[in-house]
Amino acid sequence: MTSCAANHYRGLPESVINYFNFIAQETRLLMAELGVSQLVDLIGRTDLLVELDGFTAKQNKLDLSALLQTAQPQPGKALYCTENNPPFDDGLLNKALLSQAQPHIAAKQSKALYFDIRNTDRSVGATLSGAIAAQHGDQGLASDPIKANFSGTAGQSFGVWNAGGVELTLTGDANDYLGKGMAGGCISVLPPVGSAFRSHEASIIGNTCLYGATGGKLFAAGRAGERFGVRNSGAITVVEGIGDNGCEYMTGGIVCVLGRTGVNFGAGMTGGFAYVLDEDGEFRKLVNPELVEVLPVDDLAIHEEHLHGLITEHVQHTGSQRGEELLANWPVWASCFALVKPKSSDVKALLGHRSRSAAELRVQAQ
Repeated sequence: MTSCAANHYRGLPESVINYFNFIAQETRLLMAELGVSQLVDLIGRTDLLVELDGFTAKQNKLDLSALLQTAQPQPGKALYCTENNPPFDDGLLNKALLSQAQPHIAAKQSKALYFDIRNTDRSVGATLSGAIAAQHGDQGLASDPIKANFSGTAGQSFGVWNAGGVELTLTGDANDYLGKGMAGGCISVLPPVGSAFRSHEASIIGNTCLYGATGGKLFAAGRAGERFGVRNSGAITVVEGIGDNGCEYMTGGIVCVLGRTGVNFGAGMTGGFAYVLDEDGEFRKLVNPELVEVLPVDDLAIHEEHLHGLITEHVQHTGSQRGEELLANWPVWASCFALVKPKSSDVKALLGHRSRSAAELRVQAQ
């Protein structure tokens, strides 16, 4: 039994085994009553189903006849899947990326690579990070990174498990789970040059980005979907807006949001902290106050310096117009930022000792 399960179940493993044996025995008895000996023999047997009367007028209007028609197997074909589905993604882009990067990984030599990408290319960067970790450790190439540049729309889990020494730049947009479990390196996502829309008003990455990230940096010149930074424990990120449930169960790292958020921000958040632009003064209504508190950034000089450095770095990586606008009129915008931190954290300790200079903080942000 795992320690997690032991917290909920205090019996013996043998009791669990006995329980499932009883389930299996009862299932076989019920199948015997139906005249079948295997579970697969029940597939398609709609003749064994009985339609019940509804309890409401809406239920009584349901016509289930189409669902209860007896399935007729085609010659040579079963009523259920008997073969594994062919792989949807053969990982061709991952293979090409690793092939071009491999000599430079072995030599610990930085290299810039360029590729087109489409939404059927999933988990791009995973094999590259795995190869680096296998040869040099997950941070072993951090000082000599492989810089992979992509153009197009990335499929799910772009930059998943990103290792130190992997710098991914995507010009376009990405689907869900970007940066999931990333441990190091850097991911930058930016719109194509000449895009007519304002970046902080348009989505550029999907839902549940940075889920379970432990390190590294993400800069996204656009909005993210829901559950951004869930279970983040070490990644540093700047994004220009997020959906509901941001920073949920976050235990570490830094999240900087240069735009609007959805509801339930900071639910279950026990570590790390966030900077959020509260442009209309409504942000505090969107925060889940159970474990976190909201403070004004301009009352905390050391955090204001740190925030300025993060936005500067965001502009350097993405060319963000939003970031440039904020920096150009910083005294005004700085007063609009809120600091979200766990109630249990000492605000003075979030960035270490106050004795560090502003220059040192900018180095940390980089």
